Amino acid sequence: MDLLAAAVLGVVQGLTEFLPVSSSGHLILARTFFGWDAERFGLAFDVACHVGTLLAVVLYFRKDVTAMIAAVPGALSGGGGEYERLVRLIIVGTLPIVAVGLLFGEWLESLRSPAVVATTLAVGGAGLIIAERLGTRTRCDTSVG
Repeated sequence: MDLLAAAVLGVVQGLTEFLPVSSSGHLILARTFFGWDAERFGLAFDVACHVGTLLAVVLYFRKDVTAMIAAVPGALSGGGGEYERLVRLIIVGTLPIVAVGLLFGEWLESLRSPAVVATTLAVGGAGLIIAERLGTRTRCDTSVG
């Protein structure tokens, strides 16, 4: 049963990771829905699922990841290439969540309950629907030319 449960949770992780929904939240809800032990398939299992997703993404984008790793010294010294800029943007984009994790990590972990997850997913879904309804229907040209 554990192997089947792990496989189902892995599929849930894979299907929800790249959608604008919480893959971690869906793992919590799937465990609750199927009545699986949250201690057995808890945070450590969620982290393992996320590491698996990370490894798959790194493998798929290995050429870009290799180029970004090579660009780190230039990014830190102010180089102006495409990958140097991307590395700086990733660093700047990561800093806020690191700060939040360090400051509020324990409190955030207390929110890993099915009721909180279901509520926040519903609120987030409503926000997406509202944004879709109120947003413009035109697209801007973002190509570099």
